[in-house]
Amino acid sequence: MCASLLLRTSVPAGLHLAHVDTAAIFGRTVVQEAVRVERFFLVNWVLMQVTLFATLWVYARRGGRFARESAAGPIGTGMLLGMLGLGIVWLVQLPFRLLDVWWARRHGLTEAGYLEWAFGHWLELGGTFVSLCVALLVVMFLARRLGEIWWIPGAAVFVAIGTFFAFVQPYLVPTSPLHDPGLQRAVTQFERRQGVSGIPVSVEDVSGTTSQANAYAVGFRGSRKVVLWSTMVDGTFSDAEVKAVLAHEIAHHSSNHIPKGLAWFALFALPGAWILMRATRGRGGMGEAAAIPLALLVVAALQLAALPAQSWISRRMEAEADWKALQTTRDPAAARRLFVGFGKTSLADPNPPTWAYALLENHPTLAQRVAMADAWQRRQPAS
Repeated sequence: MCASLLLRTSVPAGLHLAHVDTAAIFGRTVVQEAVRVERFFLVNWVLMQVTLFATLWVYARRGGRFARESAAGPIGTGMLLGMLGLGIVWLVQLPFRLLDVWWARRHGLTEAGYLEWAFGHWLELGGTFVSLCVALLVVMFLARRLGEIWWIPGAAVFVAIGTFFAFVQPYLVPTSPLHDPGLQRAVTQFERRQGVSGIPVSVEDVSGTTSQANAYAVGFRGSRKVVLWSTMVDGTFSDAEVKAVLAHEIAHHSSNHIPKGLAWFALFALPGAWILMRATRGRGGMGEAAAIPLALLVVAALQLAALPAQSWISRRMEAEADWKALQTTRDPAAARRLFVGFGKTSLADPNPPTWAYALLENHPTLAQRVAMADAWQRRQPAS
């Protein structure tokens, strides 16, 4: 019931997306280069996943022995084992991430140096360590107090933590206000058309880091914000194309996609916590430090298993934002030019392999987004 309510979108039922000749729309040379660039990233991702699970499997088998050598108490030892496992995973994945940076630099997708990239991710890594410690502290405390029913309040705590971070995220990214008067007037107009108001639009400076263009909607209720990368407003894209982006991001807020995403997280968290409880029974349950290495493997497996569903849900939300943006701007030509521009600046494959699309694509493909603009235009009455 909850899932069916969350799946409702404003995209017309049975909307037909016609085939798009990607070579004709995006250019044969661009498509060929995008396919080659994307193929490297995909192969590297698969190899990284194989290495990740091999490492976690070994750690799950042997990591528990460190619990017998620690004097930090069960919860303290569990947190240490969790941090050790995360540190090992980070080291094992580092070569693959560096290969991604090398390949992106080679094709002009990033301007960041290797040292700049490495140090730029310390804050993110530190946040991951803190989040892991908090999660383990909560879960182990609940498991030691409540036994095997810890997964019920544990899932609720995880949702509360996720909700908190979703609310404060807009305050964690340094941005500056959007000063373009024409774009600001468009924001006010688009808000009125979509039934919302008072959503700040800011610009995140990514100059010197990447030439790719992006924008995103963050926060909910009082913390709502739309953020444009500086590469969106540096002249690469026309005002009409930037307006299509603004209408799309405002649509995320007018459609309550971020609260809906949290609701989906809650639906996944409950069975996920139950599976974690069941899987760690043989190690004494989540209240025992010896179970933590196995728990890391189980969580990684759950995340991978959930990827197709999460990507599908995200694609539905993004498709709805595209449709509402078309309804708002009534400018399908600008939308088509925008998606072609994304193909050129990001070298994204307009029509990726099916397995990669199902697992990793959280947006409709660029070909599908062009086809939606065409479908919207076909539905408009002849003038």
